[in-house]
Amino acid sequence: MTPHHPHPDLAALLTRSREVIAAQQADNGAYPASPTFSAYRGYCWFRDGSFIADGMSAAGEPESAGRFFDWCSAVVLRHADAIAEIVGAAAAGAPLPDDRMLPARFTMGGELGHDQWWDFQLDGYGTWLWAMTEHANRHGLDPDRWRPAAVLTVDYLVSSWDRPCYDWWEEHDEHVHVSTLGCVAAGLRAAVEHEMVVGERADRARDVVARVDDVLASRGTVDGHLTKWLGTREPDGSLSALVAPLGLVDPGSELAGRTLDVIERELSTDGGIYRFRADTFYGGGRWPLLTCFYGLARAARGELEQARAAFDWAASTATDDLLLPEQVDGSLLDPSMRQEWVDRWGTVATPLLWSHAMLLRLAAAIDLIDTEETS
Repeated sequence: MTPHHPHPDLAALLTRSREVIAAQQADNGAYPASPTFSAYRGYCWFRDGSFIADGMSAAGEPESAGRFFDWCSAVVLRHADAIAEIVGAAAAGAPLPDDRMLPARFTMGGELGHDQWWDFQLDGYGTWLWAMTEHANRHGLDPDRWRPAAVLTVDYLVSSWDRPCYDWWEEHDEHVHVSTLGCVAAGLRAAVEHEMVVGERADRARDVVARVDDVLASRGTVDGHLTKWLGTREPDGSLSALVAPLGLVDPGSELAGRTLDVIERELSTDGGIYRFRADTFYGGGRWPLLTCFYGLARAARGELEQARAAFDWAASTATDDLLLPEQVDGSLLDPSMRQEWVDRWGTVATPLLWSHAMLLRLAAAIDLIDTEETS
């Protein structure tokens, strides 16, 4: 990747990232995706929130992360009846339609939203299992208070793991997405390894993890690299996460190396990572959070120079107020589409809490941050 000038005051930026996330976290533990962006305001995603919590946990803010997992647990338990209905219908061979599956996002109070959204996404439920167990292990905590919700989440994922659904980007619900499968498998594996589930339930979870591995090897890999969805050769910027921090793909493997190389070759310009080549959202810009995922994966392979370059690029996108955006202008994939999104939703989400969290997570991975508990 092309070296990029880092932000002139990294300590201030990392402190600001902690402060932005902490200040916006609700009393019940929910993290808003962005406090000001019209389409995100008032909602918490399991996916975004889980990665935000992981960043805070790794950066020495365990109390914040724990409160988010409390929120996840409360939401899952609140929807226990819906999960039982979903699991039962799948077992009977009559799966419920997509609009009756659990949504990707909830109101900050944990209720179903009333705005139309691309809601059926499975990845966030695997991500919360993974992030919660990582947090407990990192800080030597007993995760037992989250066990009842973890059991329900495992049942939900085991029943529905192979269904087509919307991806991280809330697009293409006709496909089975590799990053979604990776999040599901990482969560189920974590639940088993940390004994959140045992007995036959653990056996079923192990079986799904093995089946995901087989699917990724047979249908989610082309020319030695992971693909955006089953049946394409195109990459996606989210695939770095399967190498790190999720650890589903061995960082030292040829698969990891080739996947990161194709992301760099096809989805990188001047150090920043795009979502995918056909992206038109706000013109298709480069995303700081994806660049941090890429940096985490390079760091996990011991490629620290590339990891630091990714960090420096992400840090350089901060505004004068030390706020990180969702994506940046410049070198857009389809500039003609930018204004259409500005007219629809306003300017790019800034701050995006997920961007701040990934900067913290990468800083911790490459020893740029004091990870002693600060709360």
